[in-house]
Amino acid sequence: MGFRRSSWLIAIVSLLCVDVAQARGPWRASEGNTTGWHLMTPEERVAHQARIRGFTNYEACHAYQQEHHQLMVARASEKGLAAPVGRRDFCDHLKQPAPWR
Repeated sequence: MGFRRSSWLIAIVSLLCVDVAQARGPWRASEGNTTGWHLMTPEERVAHQARIRGFTNYEACHAYQQEHHQLMVARASEKGLAAPVGRRDFCDHLKQPAPWR
């Protein structure tokens, strides 16, 4: 009886762990990680997220990031709001490691 109970417990814990890992999923743009979130339409937010996920090199991603930030600064200025503060570098994961590593 003890073996069967522990087998079920292991199975349940394993399923819960898989569920938690899948819940993390790919990066999602949100108010907490996107400069100017409140200045974007829902459609722009979806397009922004999709564009970020599509980058494969740092230079192109970083250029888009700078362009996006400037656009959000301009929108904030038009509305008389403070310029949005930059967030983390969402392109950082695309940087190539140093060759000596």
